[in-house]
Amino acid sequence: MTFLDFPFMQRALLAAVLVGITAPAVGIYLVQRRQALLGDGIGHVAMTGVGLGFLLSTSPVWMATAVSVLGAVLMELIRWYGRTRGDIALAMLFYGGMAGGVMLINLAPGGSNANLMSYLFGSLTTVSRSDVTAICLLAGFVVLVTLGLRRQLFAVSQDEEFARVTGLPVRALNLLTAITAAVTVTVAMRVVGLLLVSALMVVPVAAAQQLTRSFAATFAVAVAIGVTVTVSGTVTSYYQYVPPGATIVLMAIAAFFVLTLLAAPLARRRARAVAAEQPDGDPTECTIPAARPADGTVGV
Repeated sequence: MTFLDFPFMQRALLAAVLVGITAPAVGIYLVQRRQALLGDGIGHVAMTGVGLGFLLSTSPVWMATAVSVLGAVLMELIRWYGRTRGDIALAMLFYGGMAGGVMLINLAPGGSNANLMSYLFGSLTTVSRSDVTAICLLAGFVVLVTLGLRRQLFAVSQDEEFARVTGLPVRALNLLTAITAAVTVTVAMRVVGLLLVSALMVVPVAAAQQLTRSFAATFAVAVAIGVTVTVSGTVTSYYQYVPPGATIVLMAIAAFFVLTLLAAPLARRRARAVAAEQPDGDPTECTIPAARPADGTVGV
């Protein structure tokens, strides 16, 4: 009997694949925007949604989605209008979200901090059919946004002022990015956990950047790394009885170091290839262009 014979492993692997796709797909824009820790902050806020779900006897995944989206909108508003005290407001939002989750789940009938562990660090056996349905729907939204609006999101992530001059709705796209990141957090929390989801958004992208130069290549390699580590970590946690979230994140970090070691010789090989293609003599950047005649004509 293999691990695929168990329904809970089938659900866990499906969720792992979706997490491996969505987390780097959103993370690449956060890395470009230098907001790599945004997912971590949203994860703190989502804890209040989980606690509220237990308190109201509703789905913690959907409740966490609603609360984390609201938190992401508040974060963007604070970033726009907070100015010098914005960091203090964000800190209160993050820590208040964590404290609110702990308080609400203890107020829930039969609730305790033990109920939070599977959401904080991920769990294979607790991924239910309803969780898989919610994860599939939310992952579809994330993929639709990150691929369908990739040109606009990339432009805003690279240079907001230039994007604004070209007529793009910068604030709306920033808000959409934050909401998509919030949805991704709730997609990943059942497999990776709220406290580790930010790592899966950032590390595969950082690993892919060691080998790639273009945005499209980085996107594809980051998603490939994400799917590889989530599936491998899920299977490893089944056989070795280790936490899936920690296993997945450690595998992602290991992939980053391996690709970093491979990147140096590849860069030297590219440099030698470029040097070999140049003609003998001075490099192109060292040549002095011929003087232009006074009449404006170009010499032959």
